[in-house]
Amino acid sequence: MTLERRQSRLALPAPVERQRFRRRLLTWYWKHGRDLPWRRTRDPYRILVSEIMLQQTQVDRVMPKYKEWLKKYPTLKALAAARPHDVIRSWYPLGYNIRPRRLHAIARESVLRYGGALPDDETTLRSFKGIGPYTAGAILSFAFGRREAILDTNVARVLYRVFVGTGELRTHALQRHLWSLSRVLLPRRHVFDFNQGLMDFGATVCTARRPRCRSCPLATTCRTGPIDSRPAGLRKK
Repeated sequence: MTLERRQSRLALPAPVERQRFRRRLLTWYWKHGRDLPWRRTRDPYRILVSEIMLQQTQVDRVMPKYKEWLKKYPTLKALAAARPHDVIRSWYPLGYNIRPRRLHAIARESVLRYGGALPDDETTLRSFKGIGPYTAGAILSFAFGRREAILDTNVARVLYRVFVGTGELRTHALQRHLWSLSRVLLPRRHVFDFNQGLMDFGATVCTARRPRCRSCPLATTCRTGPIDSRPAGLRKK
């Protein structure tokens, strides 16, 4: 691939393209978005629990455990006061038991250093083990109403297919570009709905396998076309 073609593929969309993407995605989400319990709250702790549980775990497995967990540990203080063994046992059967340990550590540090409240700035959030750039952005966007970008596997797949197309790019260049896309596409209003819509769209329409291209509202502007592919270098974080 020539340098000119590579730069063209990594160029950010024009304002009219951004607006069209936002409008179509939001229209789709307001009609088809999933009704999930963590979308009915702005409690930072509940958002944190949902995001940690959803790491490498499907929504249908998280739903019952999320409700059970919050009944047992309704606040950061309640979780911080629990014994580590009980916390890990309460996590079963979600697996990846490093996650409850980290969640427990976040609760304890929040109680010890921040008065039992989850901090509302990116630097502090990312200082906790288990909170990376995506989780920090999700908490700031969904709990604190900030205009913050997100990039999980589903979002990356949507942005790659719509704005980049087929072919391979170096992993770091691709990731940087997808984060830039996620940031530049953020609307001024309806940020919560837009970010949730991106995740839902990737989970239910622009799926890794057998994407529903024929019914996709973005099909006419998608650079990939009706192809079932996953870009090289994308892995769930």
